[in-house]
Amino acid sequence: MENFSNFFETMFLTFEIASITTFILLLLAIPLGYFLAFTHSRIAPILEAIVSMPLVLPPSVLGFYLLIAFSPQSILGKFLLETFNLKLVFSFEGLIVGSVIFSLPFMVNPIQAGFVTLPKSLFEAALTLGKSRLSILYFVLLPNISRSVLVGVVVTFAHTIGEFGVVMMIGGNIQGQTRVASIAIYDEVESLNYVLAHQYALTLFILTFSILLLTFYLNKKNLK
Repeated sequence: MENFSNFFETMFLTFEIASITTFILLLLAIPLGYFLAFTHSRIAPILEAIVSMPLVLPPSVLGFYLLIAFSPQSILGKFLLETFNLKLVFSFEGLIVGSVIFSLPFMVNPIQAGFVTLPKSLFEAALTLGKSRLSILYFVLLPNISRSVLVGVVVTFAHTIGEFGVVMMIGGNIQGQTRVASIAIYDEVESLNYVLAHQYALTLFILTFSILLLTFYLNKKNLK
């Protein structure tokens, strides 16, 4: 009974973190993807490199530097703790921040690619009708890249669910606070409890496969 309770609590926490992370990244990625797609600024390549770094940087490296940056002994960590009473090391909030940073390219890149594929005439036509750039973004451009946004949301959610390295470094393994499914699998395998590890792993496999299958099916259906 205790194992079932811990299993449910861990799975709920995993999906809670993934949902919050995906929502935050959607709010950030729309303006960021729009900026990167249409800007001619010299800082664009630098910004694109920063956004894409989690794709090639080992998660343990990113997690290590986040751990150092958010430690109460660091300038940033001390400021957050003393000013906002916010502790980002080994906490739920820290997992959210780490997940947002690590999953950033998985949301930004599909949305940016969607904007790039739109014809310039669409934007220019909306401008001639007297619409503001903000209204063009949200009421003209976004509806035309809905599939790209959907892909970004689904891939970000699935990626956050399966993240291990950053979560382990910055969150640790605290039941009910930072113990997510990927950490639980590692912990159970290390304890030679393969039955429970299989339970976590199979649940994640079925859920993520089902989400991806439904998403790609709906995308194919919309293309017809």
